[in-house]
Amino acid sequence: MAISHYLKVITRGTRGARPLSRDQACDLMGQLLDGSVSDLEVGAFCIAMRVKGETPEEMAGFLDAIHARLAPLPASTRPLVVLPSYNGARKLPVLTPLLALLLAREGLPVLVHGTATEDSRIFSQNVLAALDIPELSAIQTIVPGRVAFAPTALLLPGLARLLAVRRTLGVRNSAHSLVKLMNPLAPVGGRALVVGSYTHREYAESMAATFALTGADALLLRGTEGEPVADARRMPQMDGFLTGAQARLEDAQGGPLTALPELPFGADAKTTATLTRAMLKGLLPVPDPIARQVTHTVRWAEKMAADAGPATSAAIPAP
Repeated sequence: MAISHYLKVITRGTRGARPLSRDQACDLMGQLLDGSVSDLEVGAFCIAMRVKGETPEEMAGFLDAIHARLAPLPASTRPLVVLPSYNGARKLPVLTPLLALLLAREGLPVLVHGTATEDSRIFSQNVLAALDIPELSAIQTIVPGRVAFAPTALLLPGLARLLAVRRTLGVRNSAHSLVKLMNPLAPVGGRALVVGSYTHREYAESMAATFALTGADALLLRGTEGEPVADARRMPQMDGFLTGAQARLEDAQGGPLTALPELPFGADAKTTATLTRAMLKGLLPVPDPIARQVTHTVRWAEKMAADAGPATSAAIPAP
């Protein structure tokens, strides 16, 4: 098959391009993920969508294709918290592993997934490895109280290939947004609490619209350098989604960023792991924005369990 008829629609620039329907977007992304189109067509798609921008309907269709092809991750006995970790860190330490371990300490199963798409950043998998948490080599159930890291290629090789196009083209593509929205439990009909993050306001609006359109369970916030963890220096806005219905959980803090001397600039994986251990042991304080994010996440997981019915409503203890 070919995607030339879709390219004719989306490659006409910001004014001439037209949006795809959800079904068209699903078919297009399915062909990309299955590797049934040429490298030239993949590159044309990535640049065209970069220029045009994705509509929520297109993102929903792209997610339909992804969810239909994900490796079937078994559901846990408690709501699975999903932390998409793809940006890494250049300046502040990457504290996504800290967030994951704090949530696991509250009794939640936590899945971190990601892949390194550039060489100049420190990524969560580097820090998790330094914390003696290796990446999964096979699909398995994530048990409550445990953190697991899944490389993208384990969940969906075609998605990892699409992410890797960045190394050739030098720019991000739709896949970098989709990984922050996908539900790894979708193939088995499971509900997961996806913690989505954004770097710019326009992404907040498009991600919120996609979560609403797809009926997702999610937490959405402006993360640290694009990671799904609150900036330790200032409280971000946080919104929750329960089967697509949005609620404000935390308002953004105004004013300047707070200087935190315990956060070293440009920390490597080993230093970040040491910092993480110190915060987990109480030797250093957990920054308030991250502590608040943990509280909101646990409570939202509790709401999910209650919404699912009496059999699971008592599964998550209140913080």
